[in-house]
Amino acid sequence: MARKLFGTDGVRGEAGSFITAELATSLGRAATLASDAARPQVLIIRDTRESGPMLESALAAGIAAAGGDALLGGVLPTPAASVLVRRHGLDLGAVVSASHNPFSDNGIKFFAADGRKLDDASEAEIERHLDSSPEGGEVGRVRELQGSLEDYLRELGRYFDLDLRGTHVLLDCANGATYRAAPAIFERLGAKVESIAVEPDGRNINDGCGSTHIENLAEAVKGSSADVGFAFDGDGDRLLAVDRSGTVHDGDDLVALAAADLARRGDLDGGVVVTLMTNYGFYAAMEKQGIEVATTQVGDRYVLEELGKRGWSLGGEQSGHIISMDFAPTGDGIAAALLALRALGSADLADAEPFEKLPQRLENVKVADREAIAGADSVWEAVKRESAALEGRGRVLVRPSGTEPLVRVMVEAPTEEECEQICARLAKLVHEHLG
Repeated sequence: MARKLFGTDGVRGEAGSFITAELATSLGRAATLASDAARPQVLIIRDTRESGPMLESALAAGIAAAGGDALLGGVLPTPAASVLVRRHGLDLGAVVSASHNPFSDNGIKFFAADGRKLDDASEAEIERHLDSSPEGGEVGRVRELQGSLEDYLRELGRYFDLDLRGTHVLLDCANGATYRAAPAIFERLGAKVESIAVEPDGRNINDGCGSTHIENLAEAVKGSSADVGFAFDGDGDRLLAVDRSGTVHDGDDLVALAAADLARRGDLDGGVVVTLMTNYGFYAAMEKQGIEVATTQVGDRYVLEELGKRGWSLGGEQSGHIISMDFAPTGDGIAAALLALRALGSADLADAEPFEKLPQRLENVKVADREAIAGADSVWEAVKRESAALEGRGRVLVRPSGTEPLVRVMVEAPTEEECEQICARLAKLVHEHLG
């Protein structure tokens, strides 16, 4: 059965018009009915958007109406759902969040009892139950899950048993779900912590801050005595880093850094999984170190799927989704930051050059219908021409966003100038045909 509501990362859209209380109630009811458990125990957490409490309540109502128990964990990073459902032996986790999107959007995504995001078949099963009615009339309960933040912090501290005394970190929490958790764990591990964007008001999530606006953290780090800066997105499953000079290090850099460290320790468990967006230079660096690389389509769910198939432990995306299976089977920005600090040891991120990057240009083109790119023959003919001209020297990738009305145009070439020229030509063509 094909999915109609669920995209690459749950159900997402404008709150109040697409993501409504009615839809949230239906999804809660359907997810509970689709569960094999006799009385499903369902965790709900959310980010800081002003629509979050409304959708949290509606989702909980749907769960209870279908005979499940809804446990409210409050504002927590998305990966905490993966950690907590396993820690407490729950049947399902639900997250109310639109990740890096603006505050006006929201969404709902689900985690299975093993801590993984639901696969396509499970999401399709939920959609199949959207119009189903509970049988028997028994209703469940809605209650708070006490100590949920502390439980998540305890798991982070237990796994990343680091001594960060003498390390000065600057955190940009995007006025989002990490605003309490991130400063708390770094302080607990002994670091000196400065934080920005930790005053959420419901509307300022991702607004000129966080990993989608990394330039703010870069300037803040340069103007401070911090050794390193970390920026999270609104729901806390992505991470970008900044060294003391203000240079940005993306997910490719951080995965390469962690892979090399784990390989030295003998803890890599095979190779590393990345996506089509990963820079060409990454592959050369991994080959030099004897580390096998597998490539998937864009999306952390596909990275996770490939990790599972191969029995590997580390993977990630250039955007900052980094998965360390040894900690949790999902991207976790805070865990990724601690993984990077463990890899660095006493070294400075500014001195760490995990690989030499090929110049890359990415442009997001706003379109009316992102799926229409599939039938834009003139665009694909141009992509074919540009790819042929770059053969052996670089590459072109054009794809629709999985969560936003965008088509992403990415070009890698030997020079910045060639990158920009090719990207501009293709972006203009996409806009003319689909804008």
